[in-house]
Amino acid sequence: MAGGRDNLRESASQTAGPYVHIGLAPGHAGLGGIYGVEPGRSTFEAGAAGEVVTITGRVLDGTGWALRDALIEAWQADAGGLYAGQAGADPRVGGFARICADAATGEWTLRTIKPGRVPHPAGGTMAPHVALWIVARGINVGLQTRLYFEDERNEGDPVLARIEHKHRVPTLIATRTGPGAYRFDIRLQGEGETVFFDM
Repeated sequence: MAGGRDNLRESASQTAGPYVHIGLAPGHAGLGGIYGVEPGRSTFEAGAAGEVVTITGRVLDGTGWALRDALIEAWQADAGGLYAGQAGADPRVGGFARICADAATGEWTLRTIKPGRVPHPAGGTMAPHVALWIVARGINVGLQTRLYFEDERNEGDPVLARIEHKHRVPTLIATRTGPGAYRFDIRLQGEGETVFFDM
């Protein structure tokens, strides 16, 4: 652009608004037929190795109100602790899902293969976990966190070990509610605020 920029003003900041679903989950937004299969519909295909688990939760604001327009992306390894594309990874586990909260209740559900322990670049392994990215109206920049499982050996996980305020570690642990079932609510602020990562 030629000339000075003194006459230009910063545009107003924009949140995800209602458009996030139109672009990322058009079927959920009522725009069926754009894709043959909704992107990120499931992390795995039939015949994948490992335990199938169901994780249910809500994204809650500082008042405890469920965000009914939240969209979450989940990224994970297969049951053997390998990511899609790595040598030896289960070809039936893509490891990616895109989940939309229910517009009436704010509940979201992820049905997936329980991931295995993932090798850490510095040595050792990371406890089984699912990486989550959260967007919704009012969130200017997507939030990143992790979900761990309370019935797994989480001690010694290098990421959990780096959390300075140890009393906040439980905000990353999904509670087992039954065979193959877990609960994981994400709190954006206030008491019990989920730990978010700058990645």
